[in-house]
Amino acid sequence: MTAGALQRAIRRAGARAASVERCGMCAGPVRPEHRHVWDEQDTELVCACQPCSLLFEREAAGGDRYQLVPTRGTQLAGLSADELGVPVGLAFFVKQRNGRVLGHYPSPLGTTESEVDADAWRIVETRSPALAELRPRVEALLVWTGTPRGGGQQWLVPVDDCFRLVALIRQHWTGMSGGGTVWREIARFFDDLGRRHGSAGND
Repeated sequence: MTAGALQRAIRRAGARAASVERCGMCAGPVRPEHRHVWDEQDTELVCACQPCSLLFEREAAGGDRYQLVPTRGTQLAGLSADELGVPVGLAFFVKQRNGRVLGHYPSPLGTTESEVDADAWRIVETRSPALAELRPRVEALLVWTGTPRGGGQQWLVPVDDCFRLVALIRQHWTGMSGGGTVWREIARFFDDLGRRHGSAGND
């Protein structure tokens, strides 16, 4: 996933357009809560209506171009952000089709991207076998180091959840340190992950 593709997805995730959102496959209207498809040719996420989502449930349906973003989310235990050299409180990691892993670091201007050391990633995978099954492009390891009072969490999530988080940060960030509102919204985002996907150890 290129930096340009990520920025386009973030802008769409943060947009609050008055017009009805349309499916990127058939141009039909989509519900507020809808699925996304990764377009390998255009390197971007596109919205998908329910019929098109059902079409791409079969992995072979999209050929080499389209891949449906899954909905599973799993909270992971036993990982440390230090093992991946996370320089900030929030980061997400996306595996590429060639095996490389790119780290994305959210900010009020978007994200900064860098490649993760392959040896460091292999060590993390041995400590959390679920990461070995991370689906390229469409799933991510999301890491939050938490607040001084605690709250650090690590999740395997659909990549569109990460885009929503970055859009949230851009929307609510104020001043140099972000302001109290953005950190409350980040905590609320992770609370919502827990409600939707369950606590650590549950699929």
